[in-house]
Amino acid sequence: MSKESTGPAAKERTLGSRMLHLAFPMAIQSLLTSVVNASDAVMLGALSQNEMAAVSLAGQIAFVHMLFLSSCMIGQSAMVAQYWGKKDKQAVEEITAIAATASAVCSLIFALLALIFPQALMSLYTSDPNLIRSGAIYLRVVSPSYLFLGFSQIYLCTMKNTDRVLKSSIFGTVPVVMNVILNAFFIFGLAGLPKMGIAGAALATVLSRLTELILAAIENGKKRVVRLRLSYMIHIPQKQAKAYFRYTKPVLGNMIAWGGAMTMYSVIMGHLGSDAVAASAAAGIVKNIAGCASSGLGAGTGIIIGNLLGAGKLEEAKKAGTRIMHMSLAVGAVSGALIALTSFMLPFLPLNLTDPAMQFLKIMLIVCGINMVGKTANSTLISGIFTAGGDTRFGFLADLINLWGVILPIAFISAFLFKLPAWLVYCLMNLDEFTKMPFEYRHYRKYGWVTDITEKKEMNEVAKIGVDG
Repeated sequence: MSKESTGPAAKERTLGSRMLHLAFPMAIQSLLTSVVNASDAVMLGALSQNEMAAVSLAGQIAFVHMLFLSSCMIGQSAMVAQYWGKKDKQAVEEITAIAATASAVCSLIFALLALIFPQALMSLYTSDPNLIRSGAIYLRVVSPSYLFLGFSQIYLCTMKNTDRVLKSSIFGTVPVVMNVILNAFFIFGLAGLPKMGIAGAALATVLSRLTELILAAIENGKKRVVRLRLSYMIHIPQKQAKAYFRYTKPVLGNMIAWGGAMTMYSVIMGHLGSDAVAASAAAGIVKNIAGCASSGLGAGTGIIIGNLLGAGKLEEAKKAGTRIMHMSLAVGAVSGALIALTSFMLPFLPLNLTDPAMQFLKIMLIVCGINMVGKTANSTLISGIFTAGGDTRFGFLADLINLWGVILPIAFISAFLFKLPAWLVYCLMNLDEFTKMPFEYRHYRKYGWVTDITEKKEMNEVAKIGVDG
């Protein structure tokens, strides 16, 4: 692979080493983020199963917020990666500002909803008054973190796509470690602090996200780096905004279709009893931790393919896409095996679950392990390869038809009409990754994603990398 194919000032690397260079730091950050989520649940689970279930359901609000935020970042990442491959710094800064503006509006709405209407939000997921009450406490305290996250993640996304992957991962990792430590102090009341329980977990999240925002702001203040500029947020570049939202709108539709379905999964499990909710929450934690390699692979794929396409190396991008697909199957198989093996370690984990919940969990972990193989391959295709080439519409249609037209009707009928056991309903809900795989592979082989989506400019209009804007 040539120097130009890997972005400005980057050394020549093979695809494997380049992927490792990009994916490993992001996988570690994803792992630590999952550990934070696990620490919330495990520490609260040591106090009460109800508090663990409540924070799991309340976390669905953060999940939905992250869907909107991810939509902003996926469209941003696709364009930034290609413009960075083309060495157009000004365009990168314009896109970053547009994404930040969209993210700020979205995050403010979620923060206000969580602050003002926490009980109404919780009632969407469960009818249990104890879970609603505990979850409302968590949402009200955690609400400012949504706004902090909206700005910090946009800038970290640009850092990852402009050869600052390691630094962006460090900035994301420091607050994560801080969150785990603060969880212990605030939840259990260590070192003379009051024992805050579920409110303590929320407060730890707020302080860690604020720290992440401060780190991003310090980096953004440096000269000679790609920056988030207030001037571009006030005077939005209209051409870039039009292009950005053209690629982002299908991503948002995809996220709403997929995220809405995941939310409905939580609604279904929430109405099958607290044992099912607690087991599902614990299974989700293990799945997220084991899936970190898959997350890093998908993110690295988008950067590599985007850089190649932006640099005009279309044939090289096709070959790289095929090799990465083979990698994704191997990574998914290993991750899935780790999840399934966790079912044998349950007696050694500090989970205060009832016997029925523990039995549910054993089955759910095996199902999650199988599901991970398809999930990794699908994520690499839709979020990595397709999106890097601006092909954001296919993922939206795939999830809309597959989830809402097939899987959710099956889940609702099995849960509420036939009243099947919770573990069997969970198995049926996890068929989604495999039912759409043949259609995704067929779409991949058409190579419609092999496209340069950047605005064509004359060389003398290009802002050179390293020149202070």
